[in-house]
This record gives sequence, structure tokens and C-alpha cells, in this order.
Amino acid sequence: MIIESMELENYRNYRSLQVEFDSGTNIFYGDNAQGKTNILEAAYLCCTAKSHRGAKDREIIRFGEEESHIKLQIRKDNVPYRIDMHLKKNKTKGIAINGVPIKKASQLFGIANVVFFSPEDLNIIKNGPAERRRFLDLELCQVNRLYVHSLIHYNKTVVQRNKLLKELFIHPEYELTLDVWDEQLLTYGLQVMEFRRQFIEQLNRMIGQIHQGLTGGKENLVLQYEPNTKPEEFKEGLRRNREQDKKQKTTLIGPHRDDMNFLINGIDIRRFGSQGQQRSAALSLKLAEIELVKELIHDYPILLLDDVLSELDSGRQNHLLNSINHIQTMITCTGLDDFVEHRFHLDRVFKVVDGSISREN
Repeated sequence: MIIESMELENYRNYRSLQVEFDSGTNIFYGDNAQGKTNILEAAYLCCTAKSHRGAKDREIIRFGEEESHIKLQIRKDNVPYRIDMHLKKNKTKGIAINGVPIKKASQLFGIANVVFFSPEDLNIIKNGPAERRRFLDLELCQVNRLYVHSLIHYNKTVVQRNKLLKELFIHPEYELTLDVWDEQLLTYGLQVMEFRRQFIEQLNRMIGQIHQGLTGGKENLVLQYEPNTKPEEFKEGLRRNREQDKKQKTTLIGPHRDDMNFLINGIDIRRFGSQGQQRSAALSLKLAEIELVKELIHDYPILLLDDVLSELDSGRQNHLLNSINHIQTMITCTGLDDFVEHRFHLDRVFKVVDGSISREN
């Protein structure tokens, strides 16, 4: 699959933009704060309905404007798809696929698979568990529609249950309805946990060999799923925690508090690993993700690299560039020196200056 072209209107610092991409490597270079990352964000947003920055729609619309538009032309299995996204300041975004409006943003998942890698992802290991859950959710949603269904319903149930827990202070007679929400929580929560367990098991089949190649065979990396509760103990845990939930007015047990561990040669690198080990593990994770998507959907995803090379040493740069020369990649950077040094082939180069793009030879 590839993204063939993109059109933007009133998107962040772009008043109007039309750009056609190569099926290989596309480089966007220029000084900081010129709009390079905005190109990658727009592509990611159109494929997942979410900004990788967590930005809200009104924050994306160009200053002084009320609406923003994105149009993405995609080719998958030699079939063209057009995704139109209409962002509005005070209304829900509108999305159409090949001119047909869709009712749920989750219907976007599966049309185009993208892997986003930014300097922030290098901190995925040492940051809090929410960062790792976000990684699991974003990647699983792109390859598993059943997970999307389970996750949406689970999250809605948690919200409703927490709302009820807050209301019990005024209406204690509502407590009997907690049993209904607990059943919903169990049904969808167990599904979420199982899908996550399977996904991490699949990643482990890829990541060990990738990480050994990155470290010259010196390190063995294993991912470890850390569910907040064991599946067989979830029901009893909800019952046992109910009084504490009522006191704190929130649901304290369930997969919304899951985590994932990274072990190198059996050592937990979240607590005992060096910064270099953590960065290598994060890079291996992203490369494993690419290979797993290929295995699951029989096609490589589109790779979005946001100024990552500047954060990696020469050896990791070389390993990354050698690993991606067969898939469509969009890369942002401040200069082209790293590519010249590694003799990396650049299929299309764009210079970005203050919200305008010019193609260079």
C-alpha cells in the first residue's frame, strides 16, 4: 500500500497544499517549526482519525479559520481509495471514503496501515504505562477490527461505571446497578486482555531476531505483558475492590491499567537499562511492528519517521535505514547529511519553508 497524494486546506500552518509522493522514500527537510511534522500528522490522522500528538480537532485548524480539510489518495492492492476528512472547530469531524460518508471513525481502520516513529517513541519504555497502552491500542486497532469493537465498548463501560461511582454519594440506592456494569466490564475487558496477550506474543516472534541484529547478537529482547489482573481473577477482583472503588470514585482494576515490560537478557530495562538499551529496544519494537503488520495483512505499512535520525547514533541510523528501503517512507529532518553519509537512496526530496513545500532534484 502507498499514499499517492495529499491535499491540505487550512491545516495548521498550511493554507493550501498539494503534494504527490513517491512509492519509496520521501524526505521533507528544513529548519524547525516550518511544518514538516504537520505533513506526517495529516497522513496519520487521515488513516487513524487520531493525531499522534493527541491534538484536538480545533487545535489543528489553521489559526483564524473555522474548518480544515484533508484529502488522501491511497492505493492498496492496486485499488484506489480516497479519504476525505473535514475538521470543524465545534463539531465532530466528517469523514468520507471514496465519497461515501462513514458514521464511525473506527471504520477507517484497515484501509491504510501506518507506523509512526518519533523522538517521543524513544521514551516509550521509560515513560509511564499509559504510553505503552497507547502503543498497544493504536497498533492493534489498525490490524484487528474485533479489538476495536472490544476496546470501544470496554472504554465506554469504564466511563459509565466511574460516573455511577461518583453518583453513589448522592444516590446510594443505585449501587445495585453496578452489577450490570461489572458484567459488561468483564465481557469486554477479558476480550481486550486476550487480544493484547496474543499481539505481544506475535511481536515476540519478530523482535528477538531484529534486536540481536541491531546489537550484534549481544542482547536478547523479550516483551512481557503485564495485565493489571489475571483473567481468572478479574471477576473476584472487581467484587473485592468495590468498596475501594466507591471511596475513590473510580474503577481501580481492569485492562485500562495494563502495562508491558521489556527484558534484555532477563533484566527489566525500564528500571535497570541504560538509555542506549532503551533506545535500541524502542527501535526494535517499531521494526518488529512493521514486520508483524506485513505478516498479518500481507502488505507492508507506510512508515512515518519524524526527525528520528537526529536522535540515533550512526550504527542505529544505519540499521534503521537498511531496514526500510523496501517500503514507502516519509521522513522529516533538518538536513540531508545523514542520508549522504550512509549513501541512502532518496527517491523524492521536498524542502519545507514556513508552510510551503518545493520539490528538489
